[in-house]
Amino acid sequence: MSSPAIDETFRAILRGAVESGASDIHIKPGAAVAFRIDGELVPVEVPLPSEAWMRMVLRAIVPPHLSAHFETEHEVDFAFTDGQLGRFRANAFLQRGSPTLALRLVKTEMKDFAALNLPAQLAQLALAPRGLVILAGATGSGKSTTLAAMLEHLNRTERRHVITIEDPIEFVFTDNECIIEQREVGLDTASYGAGLRHVLRQDPDVIVIGEMRDAESARAAMSAANIGRLVFTTLHTSDATQSIQRVLEFFPATERDFARRLFSETLRAIVCQRLVRTPESGLLPATEMLFNTSSIARLIEDAEFEKIRGAMELSTADGMHTFDQSLTSMAREGRISREEAIAHAGNPDLLRMAFQGVVVAESQRILQSRR
Repeated sequence: MSSPAIDETFRAILRGAVESGASDIHIKPGAAVAFRIDGELVPVEVPLPSEAWMRMVLRAIVPPHLSAHFETEHEVDFAFTDGQLGRFRANAFLQRGSPTLALRLVKTEMKDFAALNLPAQLAQLALAPRGLVILAGATGSGKSTTLAAMLEHLNRTERRHVITIEDPIEFVFTDNECIIEQREVGLDTASYGAGLRHVLRQDPDVIVIGEMRDAESARAAMSAANIGRLVFTTLHTSDATQSIQRVLEFFPATERDFARRLFSETLRAIVCQRLVRTPESGLLPATEMLFNTSSIARLIEDAEFEKIRGAMELSTADGMHTFDQSLTSMAREGRISREEAIAHAGNPDLLRMAFQGVVVAESQRILQSRR
């Protein structure tokens, strides 16, 4: 939504964040406003916000259809647009009874995979004919930006009908080759569940579920993929194996065997990412990519999750790699330091040994010297 009358001090904060290249803004009464720049929190010199001022700002930017929700639930997600400064994703909440605001700047420019330092395989994955594609990572890891790049690549390349269900809408797309319809929970559909129950009647080729949250959304995603749709969704998980387990944990124990079989048949890929610091204090994405080959599908169906990481390490020819393999490559290319790679590794000891010239195969746990 567009905000009708944003306070000038608040607009100055937004402008400062945009001009400084901040990713996030944190505002709470009685404390210094802070920007997150290249992963670090930086206080900024503006008047300390008061509670009355915070409530005035929230009245201006919280969408009318969510105002009552905020009053009763004391937290709300939404997005808003300032005509001069761009689009922002917001979370308003109470802490110690006072209104508090966390904002994320939504980049309006749709960058390609090379500009985002993402693997080239994502271009092919974006054009997949069917299947479930999961984008995973912690909050702030760049999942939404990667998903937007994939959708924009599809939008420039193929004629398909895309329907998104988001809470809230972040990146706004303009139809190019694709017809793209974006539905916001609470505004365009009552809930994720309601939107998903009706989406197949809207003739989509591609369905985007902003976040997989429960068994209902997981079941809908897999069912749509099972009948030939391409489905994109996100998860707040740290790696590919955890993503598989999280999806299956949505289901009650009595349904888990069926869920495992359906998931093994419909999953196409899991892309995970973490942002790591460069020597120049910038940020780059380290990635983990799992493709659902026959061997991976068999491990999922048989619930042999502990073997998935090893299978990925041995499947680089299929385009797969683990976080540790990505970090090792980035460090050897000089894009990040070895210390930064070790700090973000799934197994820091193994990565440290690898840099010393010794390889421990995660897949087989066999120690061998590098020739």
